[in-house]
Amino acid sequence: MLTILGFAMIATFLVLIMLKKMSPIAALVLIPALFCVFVGKGAKLGDYVIDGVTSLAPTAAMLMFAIVYFGVMIDVGLFDPIVRGILKFCKADPLRIVVGTALLAAIVSLDGDGSTTFMITVSAMYPLYKRLKMSLVVMTGVAAMANGVMNTLPWGGPTARAATALKLDASDIFVPMIPALAVGLLFVIALSYVLGRRERARLGTLTLDEVLVEEKETETVLVGAGAGGPDGKTPVRTGGSGSGTDAPDEIDHADEDDDDFQGLDPQRATLRPRLYWFNALLTVTLLTSMIMEWLPIPVLFLLGAALALSVNFPHIPDQKARLAAHADNVLNVSGMVFAAAVFTGVLQGTGMVDHMATWMVDVIPAGMGPHMALVTGVLSLPLTYFMSNDGFYFGVLPVLAEAGAAHGVSPLEMARASLVGQPLHMSSPLVPAVYVLVGMAKVEFGDHTKFVVKWAALTSLVILGAGILFGII
Repeated sequence: MLTILGFAMIATFLVLIMLKKMSPIAALVLIPALFCVFVGKGAKLGDYVIDGVTSLAPTAAMLMFAIVYFGVMIDVGLFDPIVRGILKFCKADPLRIVVGTALLAAIVSLDGDGSTTFMITVSAMYPLYKRLKMSLVVMTGVAAMANGVMNTLPWGGPTARAATALKLDASDIFVPMIPALAVGLLFVIALSYVLGRRERARLGTLTLDEVLVEEKETETVLVGAGAGGPDGKTPVRTGGSGSGTDAPDEIDHADEDDDDFQGLDPQRATLRPRLYWFNALLTVTLLTSMIMEWLPIPVLFLLGAALALSVNFPHIPDQKARLAAHADNVLNVSGMVFAAAVFTGVLQGTGMVDHMATWMVDVIPAGMGPHMALVTGVLSLPLTYFMSNDGFYFGVLPVLAEAGAAHGVSPLEMARASLVGQPLHMSSPLVPAVYVLVGMAKVEFGDHTKFVVKWAALTSLVILGAGILFGII
């Protein structure tokens, strides 16, 4: 009976959030509470929730302060030179532009928010793709895959969800996974190179000493500095269709600050150029400390956020304004974690997960039992594509983990394997950020899906293979 009720609870949760009849937070709280009453243990609901909240508090704190920290770093301009450098690197070479798209998306993904990543990436790269008549689905596909790999960062969501669902430390899941994820990111960059070569072959070889991003009637607006053509001012385009034509001699240099894109306003009041090297050193120290595990990740980000706010915005009203600016992200993510305490608490406390795991152990061929991590990694591709991360990590992963435990597979291996489907997940129709991506890029969602699914699935399998090869999974 508990097996049926457990699957019914998960199915109800998935259907409601996939049909958008309830928000994930509401569904995580109300559905398990209702089923807790159904199994006759409503009186113990409070105990289940308190135990869950207590165990999840460090994860929620890590997410809250990581979002604040990287939000502040974007506000103060830490990533602006990186974006400018990538734009200069790209010039007007399709190959460089596609590779630059992957690099930019990966770097900006450090803030853990897909929507922010896509807004900045598309705002920076879209003019280049349009000006050179490059394929826009290449841009959206590469950006989504790069963000999908980086989305596995502990503050990005999936790792925190896996840690939450299995009551593990996020750093224990993520840090050993770094080599496999690095291979995945390198594969995305290599794939970008291949796609860029394809675009270069289609358009011809282009040479442009300065980046042309749009034309206004007979004038060419120039963005992206660096030396120009032979005279230091006039850009030259050769090769490909339309080769052999020079750009107009009269050029508007009003936008030579390299920042003519919406994502990073070069005039925003929050910029702190005098503190750039302090912020860079602070970020490098923070990431190094996380990898070396000198302190727990929640403590590192708590200290880092407090220090970043205090140094960059010494006046209390300014600090309040920065916190308010990132409050929506913080509330949504931390609220989700605490709401998950109800779901996981009821699933575990009532014994549903044990009964479901027993049933799964019985139906999985005995020969596959010791390979449950591999099974989980493969299943993560379709399951995280056709359902939300909340549904997979809070509804399915605990059951798979219990089944794996019965065959001696550790929860850490299961948690790591569950992350490999993220490059594909980021293009799921259930991910709101993907609509930001295709909407800003003016790409049909169906076209994006048709292009990206095969490449994203291959990227996920590469990560899974690397994880197995390195003995991580």
